[in-house]
Amino acid sequence: MTPVELPRGVKLEAGTRPQLAKRARLRLDRKTDQYVLLYPEKGLLLNATGAAIAKRCTGALSVAEIVAELGVEYPSQPQGDLEREVFAFLGMLAERGLLVELEPA
Repeated sequence: MTPVELPRGVKLEAGTRPQLAKRARLRLDRKTDQYVLLYPEKGLLLNATGAAIAKRCTGALSVAEIVAELGVEYPSQPQGDLEREVFAFLGMLAERGLLVELEPA
């Protein structure tokens, strides 16, 4: 995995342990049965993959571990595709200020 520099000083690499910012809340919308990432004055409706990634952004798992877990959950997806999706999604969260970076353990 190639390290990626993102806005707001967030650097993503395989060992980075991403965590949702304190102002972001992941909630299940009971009416639609879809996850929504809520933050002040806004919200993002997440697809299944986005929700699976966001649920793992607790600071406990590295990016590589998130990709590995998703590989088990979505075995038909090529590893390279999963890596790209995870980095793209985390990059979008970082651009919106919804992600903080924890140093590798």
